[in-house]
Amino acid sequence: MASPMRSLLTNPNRYLQAFRLFLANSTEHQCMWEFMERQLPAVIASIGNEKPTINILSVGGGAGEIDLLILSKVQASYPGVTINNDVIEPSADQISKYKERVAETSSLENIKFTWHEETSHEYESRMNAEKKSKKWDFIHMIQMLYYVKDVPATIRYFHSLLEAQGKLLIILVSETSAWNPLWKKYGSSFPLNDLCSYVSSADIKRILDSAGLKYQLYELPSHMDITSCFIEGNEDGELLLDFLTETCEFSKTAPPELKHQVMEELKKPGCSEKRDGKVLFNNNLSVIVIEP
Repeated sequence: MASPMRSLLTNPNRYLQAFRLFLANSTEHQCMWEFMERQLPAVIASIGNEKPTINILSVGGGAGEIDLLILSKVQASYPGVTINNDVIEPSADQISKYKERVAETSSLENIKFTWHEETSHEYESRMNAEKKSKKWDFIHMIQMLYYVKDVPATIRYFHSLLEAQGKLLIILVSETSAWNPLWKKYGSSFPLNDLCSYVSSADIKRILDSAGLKYQLYELPSHMDITSCFIEGNEDGELLLDFLTETCEFSKTAPPELKHQVMEELKKPGCSEKRDGKVLFNNNLSVIVIEP
């Protein structure tokens, strides 16, 4: 009898392995990089108007790759201005990678880093307990809203911390991505343990529209090479399947029928395309920039 299916998040080491492999096999960071290079300067054009200090809050900052790119754009837009960059990140491993990255990067002299090893919910509870509500010029939440229990409340809370000229930037999977059909069909069969929920840009737009908030939306085309998922017993393929299903050792613990259906789904034109002998999963992202 197969072992019961467990959420990938119950095994933090395997989750990080799968996540890093996902980054290596996808254009996730490249398409964000392009957005930061081309469009971010216009987004942050008014956040620091005549301010001696700019306060930035990174919610779920991970290992800091994208954070440092964002900071370089803020520095370029506001030369010489002091930047306070606070990072909320629950993984000690990711924070230590972030600190290493900062130590190896020159030109960060005017930036003060503060790391909080906690979830966004723990941060909010702590701030409320300490009766603090620091305001921020720029808050970003990149690929982290899947891991909060109450998405509308989380957006409401961080939006309430914006300065008058501030911006809240959210990046997550687009409603046009293959994550959408995959999770809509099979999400209820995966062992979520309420540690992870499936949300796409469609859900965020509904939340923002019902709250009457103003926002801009940008679409970022992206894909992930999942060819190895179709090679029986391939270690990388198994890790990527874990990531796609948020299930620890999916190919070993999923009921055969569910595994068969998921593998068939991944091959469908709505999910992936075949190019140069590779199977490329549609990993499109949306960037949503919310006004105060």
